[in-house]
Amino acid sequence: MSANPIDVQQFTALAEDEIQARIAAAKAALGERLIILGHHYQREETFRHADVSGDSLKLSRSAADSKAEYIVFCGVHFMAEVADIVSRPEQISILPDLAAGCSMADMANLANVERAWRELAEVLEPDEQVTPMTYINSAADLKAFCGRHGGIVCTSTNARNVLEWAFEQREKVLFFPDQHLGRNTGYTMGIPLEEMVVWDYDLPMGGLTPEQIKKAKIILWKGFCSVHQLFKPEDIDRFRAQYPEGKVISHPESSFEVCRKSDYVGSTEYIIATIRDSAPGTRWLVGTELNMVNRLHEQYRHEGKNIHFMSDTVCMCSTMYRISPSSLLWTLENLLEGNVVNRISVAPEEAEQALLALNRMLDVSP
Repeated sequence: MSANPIDVQQFTALAEDEIQARIAAAKAALGERLIILGHHYQREETFRHADVSGDSLKLSRSAADSKAEYIVFCGVHFMAEVADIVSRPEQISILPDLAAGCSMADMANLANVERAWRELAEVLEPDEQVTPMTYINSAADLKAFCGRHGGIVCTSTNARNVLEWAFEQREKVLFFPDQHLGRNTGYTMGIPLEEMVVWDYDLPMGGLTPEQIKKAKIILWKGFCSVHQLFKPEDIDRFRAQYPEGKVISHPESSFEVCRKSDYVGSTEYIIATIRDSAPGTRWLVGTELNMVNRLHEQYRHEGKNIHFMSDTVCMCSTMYRISPSSLLWTLENLLEGNVVNRISVAPEEAEQALLALNRMLDVSP
């Protein structure tokens, strides 16, 4: 590795056309040593360079199966961590901008989760009665926590299968960090709303009474996605009034009320497949991130499909947006010079424990 990585400031003032051309040239020069992963929520000018697109777990598994030495993840921090955990030891996971985090993932940290576990022990025997279950949108140390405590990871695609497994192990589930995915999934399984309580990590005992904890089937962490939180039932009402024939599809990170009013609810991959397979001329209101909705609109407009974004407010994933073409170019040209910048590396013991929880998920996923 060179002792002097190229300064990122050299790339910020470049013209967009030059950046795009130099990214393509660097990709060609690195060849099979490189794989670029692009999450669906990524901005178009960066997304176009992805070798594989998809949701976070699909991307990480694709990278692990590739011949690539360098995994450049155009996503957010927890995604690059998962790529490091599931990839081969010789592969290197890189995030072009370290500021690309996830506000939802940040709502659950290890200190607060461990404190919640200790407080639950004042009412229950958590290691005998509670399965910890983390959404993949979480830090590696929380996945490791689940690994240590007989818990598991889920995605928005497999959340129901994973919850069913969790209840086979123990009578209750502590679900973090996204309360909406947990509530929406639990409700489809027939769990009453009153048996799904919210743990407020800013309050002693999560703001719950011992009776509420004992009665609960799912203890939901007080976390949410800032993008999906903006969608409202009134957005759906306005759309239906204007387009009675239209269909509504939402991501399960949206609120309970939005999901109940939607015709379809599912992961990013599910949303893409449902719209792709719909009849020509279909009109859709979509409750997920703006870049993905715009991409779907452009992709299927030739079929006469009209795809609307659910909110009047422009709400893209601001942290995902930090992966700019200039930061991607900076990453790639440093690799050409032998410099690995922004490597994401999970400590071996933590990675081993996190992999336990991830493998449990893979074992029970369809």
